[in-house]
Amino acid sequence: MDLVSRAGATVRAAAPGRVAFAGKVADRGVLSIELPASGRPPLRITYEPVRPTVRKGDHVRAGQPVAVLQPGPYHCDTPCLHWGLRHGRTYLDPLSLLPPSLLAPTSPRLLPVFHIPKPTPPPAHNAEKPPLSPTATDTPTLATATALTAIAAWSHSRLRAQHSRRAPNAAR
Repeated sequence: MDLVSRAGATVRAAAPGRVAFAGKVADRGVLSIELPASGRPPLRITYEPVRPTVRKGDHVRAGQPVAVLQPGPYHCDTPCLHWGLRHGRTYLDPLSLLPPSLLAPTSPRLLPVFHIPKPTPPPAHNAEKPPLSPTATDTPTLATATALTAIAAWSHSRLRAQHSRRAPNAAR
């Protein structure tokens, strides 16, 4: 999840835990905090790009300042903090850490992707080579999109089911 902010902003711990990593990954500052009693492997909250103000092994409280947002470049158009939540290699929704009273009553929405070039139109029709029929060109695209949608829906339901079973432990 990307949270719009400003370079130099104080980053606070979203939950109490132990600092598992505080350093650089691919020239970006990264902070990772393990949450106690959240299962094996434990849940991990990640923050980037930051300059950590805590060290590996430190215990932190929820709301405690733990880092400073680094100046860009960012993958967002404006300065932003990438806030993540993982269980092993599985990415989870970090909003699940927040109490429902802090969440907006609306559902999440997708934002536009910046810095991605627009697709180029297909080349003009070549008289020597007959065009493919609309069915032939549309079918793979539609089939691929349908398959990806089905996979995403299935994955989402599996993650929600796994997260629901772990939710009582994560809240402790």
